[in-house]
Amino acid sequence: MRAATASTVAVMTTGLARRTVLAAGRPAPHGPKLPGVRKSPLSTDETPTPWDDVTSYNNFYEFAGSDNKDLPSELAPANLVTKPWNVVVEGACKRTGTYSLERVLDGQTLEERIYRHRCVEGWSMVIPWVGLPLADFIARCQPTANARYIAFDSHYDRTRMPRSRRLPFDWPYTEGLRMDEAMHPLTILAVGLYGETLPHQNGAPIRLVVPWKYGFKSIKSIVRLSFLENQPVGTYQQQEPPSYGFYANVNPAVDHPLWSQATERRIGDFFRRDTSLFNGYGNHVASLYAGMDLMKDY
Repeated sequence: MRAATASTVAVMTTGLARRTVLAAGRPAPHGPKLPGVRKSPLSTDETPTPWDDVTSYNNFYEFAGSDNKDLPSELAPANLVTKPWNVVVEGACKRTGTYSLERVLDGQTLEERIYRHRCVEGWSMVIPWVGLPLADFIARCQPTANARYIAFDSHYDRTRMPRSRRLPFDWPYTEGLRMDEAMHPLTILAVGLYGETLPHQNGAPIRLVVPWKYGFKSIKSIVRLSFLENQPVGTYQQQEPPSYGFYANVNPAVDHPLWSQATERRIGDFFRRDTSLFNGYGNHVASLYAGMDLMKDY
């Protein structure tokens, strides 16, 4: 995995150049507009990253291995089948079962959440997601007192995602949150961006967004949600525990084994900028980690 992440950094300049050529040579790939989207007071006032960058610079490893940011925008639309879509709910809750995407969204008012997005690789974006609070869906599932964590599984189809075989992951991709993290108002299930239906390469049709954590925690194309008593182990944590802990909170003081996390490169900017603790959301989420050693519980 360390070799894979190192190669990601090595090809970043080449990938950026290729992505720019691709974006310049195709028409705007905008999809259907989402109706009734309201603005959220939880949005940042920073300028969003342009559509072409958000939708053509993606880590969707099932479609691209570890070092091709542009390939998901080429491969995912034709190979990720999003209709129909179901999410299985299981574990320590009263309303287990299979929820269609339409059922998940039934009665929900979608919000635009303009969030900072920080990748563990050292790059960042500002993305205008559209979604609903994860807490709203959790409440509908009625978790029991034994539900201390939530685990998520991503869709996986080996035949349509052959590049996934380049990585030594135990597919499908999995991630997890502590219950209070999942219930936090900033945590959302995203179904769109820029007011439109979520593009396939960005995790269609429904994904997690946890803006104070590194991007790999925001699992794409969710097909399973499990309420658990014990802490789950995410894909990255399982693959390389020294580099990727369960919490994965953005922390400039905790370096990756191969690079510093003290600065980041905002896509579209030439110069690097300082990385903020909790990706700048500390005033919202720091209390979740009171009394913890953030140098060890990373």
